[in-house]
Amino acid sequence: MVVGIARMEFYLPGNGSLKGKRQRVKSLIHRLEARFKKLSVAEVDDQDLWQRAVIGASTVASDQRIADRYLSQVLSFVEELDGLELLSAEIEFLTF
Repeated sequence: MVVGIARMEFYLPGNGSLKGKRQRVKSLIHRLEARFKKLSVAEVDDQDLWQRAVIGASTVASDQRIADRYLSQVLSFVEELDGLELLSAEIEFLTF
């Protein structure tokens, strides 16, 4: 069993408040969960910064190649979204 974990840091251009950030982050999380059914997603850091968001996403697979392919698709998806700038992304794997 392999757990794949992606940590994505975003810049939210044009955002001026924490309320606006919450709306945009909530929308992003819902879009990811709707598109990728085997993905768990949450905001994991920088909750008090209104122009930055850190999103964590994880999936479980039987093989690391499968988890890597799935998380790579997630990263490709978020890179194409309007209104968000992906600053950095890291993928890690835990094997059991």
